Amino acid sequence: MPDTRRHRGPHPADADLFGRNLQPVLRQAVSHLAWLLTREYPNAAALKLVGDRFQLSRRQRIAVQRSSCSDQSRDHRSHNRIPHDQFAGQSVAIDGFNLITTIEAALSGGVILRGRDGCCRDMASMHGNYRKVEETRPAIERIGRTLADCRIAGVRWYLDRPVSNSGRLCTLIRETAAQHNWPWSVELVPDPDRLLSRSRKIVATADSAILDLCSRWCNLACRVIQTQIPAAVILSLNDPSDG
Repeated sequence: MPDTRRHRGPHPADADLFGRNLQPVLRQAVSHLAWLLTREYPNAAALKLVGDRFQLSRRQRIAVQRSSCSDQSRDHRSHNRIPHDQFAGQSVAIDGFNLITTIEAALSGGVILRGRDGCCRDMASMHGNYRKVEETRPAIERIGRTLADCRIAGVRWYLDRPVSNSGRLCTLIRETAAQHNWPWSVELVPDPDRLLSRSRKIVATADSAILDLCSRWCNLACRVIQTQIPAAVILSLNDPSDG
């Protein structure tokens, strides 16, 4: 069946799955998963153990997984994070689909998870397919305004070439940058993760695998949401006393 979505908004069941009455249970699940990951339990096995323990649905398990990480990863990411007030004059490498889908979701009222590492993540799963939605161009423009406000010297976007419609998104990003005279370049590459993990630029992503390998990164999605999307639905499943 073709994807006909016009928005990247909330799932119909999200109000029930993430309601206030269930958030304490989900916070416990995140804490338990972090404990297991810190002790080097395999990710999939640890998630199944926690999900079964708390009788979580598939979507709740996704939220718990994306909200959690080991203490080691949290501390490593915190050490390598570059605060937004140090962006001026720097160059940024952007994990394109990772950033855009999060901002699209935030603009359309989708659930945005704030993880143990401080990153903002959406609940979408592309699986090699991407479809432009009504929030795509506004998302690019809000990202651009945020980067301009931070006085970024140069921006290089990386998009996964194998993902469907990546060429069209590449064209849209270039057109938007040209309209605003933003110093951007966009590349379609087979494996952005590998390039971003090794980049000497500040990397803008919330992808856990990249965050654990790159030398410097910025929490750009959270910055865009904080400054440009005040009505975004932010769900933090972290224990306030946790780190």
